[in-house]
Amino acid sequence: MAEIIPPDIKKDLKKAIFLHQRASADHQKCQEFNKLMSELLSRLEDAGCNKTADKVMGILLDCNPKAGASCDKAVITAEKMKKF
Repeated sequence: MAEIIPPDIKKDLKKAIFLHQRASADHQKCQEFNKLMSELLSRLEDAGCNKTADKVMGILLDCNPKAGASCDKAVITAEKMKKF
């Protein structure tokens, strides 16, 4: 049975996808992406969307913004984001 993701969460997932496309070259956007995904994880869990929450958790495990450093897992994260 497919999960029914609330519209406001879908909207923010789309925002996160767009944000990640810009984040690999901008540390501030990377931090914003990480924060948004953390918030989405909590909201998805509260909404009972555990399958999607697991996907977000997998992305967060690879996402570790560091000041002054490029993201070494940007490609992996981008591939995972495409699955949304």
